[in-house]
Amino acid sequence: MASTSVSTLSVVVGDEELLIDRAVAGIVAQARADDPEVDVHDLVPAQVTPGKLAEVTSPSLFGEHRVVVLRSAQDLTKDLAAEVTGYLRNPADDVVLVLVHAGGAKGKALLETAVKAGAARIDCAKPTKQSERLAFVKGEFERARRQITRDAAQALVDSLGTELREIAAACTQLIADTEGRVDEATVARYYRGKAEASGFSVADRAVEGRLPEALEQLRWSLAVGTAPVLINSALAGAVRGLAVVAQQRGASDAELAKRAKVPPWKLKTLRQQARGWTPHGVAHAMRVVAETDALIKGAGRDPAYALERAVIEIATARGRTAG
Repeated sequence: MASTSVSTLSVVVGDEELLIDRAVAGIVAQARADDPEVDVHDLVPAQVTPGKLAEVTSPSLFGEHRVVVLRSAQDLTKDLAAEVTGYLRNPADDVVLVLVHAGGAKGKALLETAVKAGAARIDCAKPTKQSERLAFVKGEFERARRQITRDAAQALVDSLGTELREIAAACTQLIADTEGRVDEATVARYYRGKAEASGFSVADRAVEGRLPEALEQLRWSLAVGTAPVLINSALAGAVRGLAVVAQQRGASDAELAKRAKVPPWKLKTLRQQARGWTPHGVAHAMRVVAETDALIKGAGRDPAYALERAVIEIATARGRTAG
């Protein structure tokens, strides 16, 4: 293709479908910017019968430009992979070929051949680290020329989990429905129904010893209708996480995550929160959440007061020693 903006050969490598779809869509958009009438063939292995590649890449009588996307290239049969390899030795000038490959050992020879042939490589690996998901959220907002605070991005990821499409959809909604910089309160307002984000926010601030912020989040959470039992449940989970991390000797991350009832990637956050906590302080905090649970469920008259007392006790228990 006579173009300076899009490579005639690209490989999209990885296992994150959202990123793959975006990468392919970006290449197609670049091709259409050069030629609005470009013909697009988006194929999966089952559609690539013998001779199909030659059909969609052969010179056109009318000089049409084409984009040919081969999905799941690692699943092509040996004969079809050989056909693609043959094409790579003498690619057409008016065709943009995009190979989508999972990136594993299967079909690796085809991927390596494409890279050696000069293919532009786009990596689309699934984010596995918390920092990668936070970077993704930040990137979503930057693309829209908006800002989100780190605490808000953390709250969003904690609320929604690891599914990137769901995180992206949440970012799109927040960008469309809000103005200015998105903060943690905004995220909690939208997603408190998903994993009780506001309760987690209260708990995180409390175990980090950030008392004024913890109380502010508590009052806001109660004001927007978060059930007291859910807030105390989040406090109990945070304290349990501290206890697990404090007893981490000899245990694998997988085992620790199972004991703490959190995904493995959240262990880094737990370890950071556990700094400054003593065994005596953790034990005191565990007693507080147990007492608060009883007060909220009928032993006390004012759940809000019970929670405020619990937050104060937990936040000030950090660094506490016996005596």
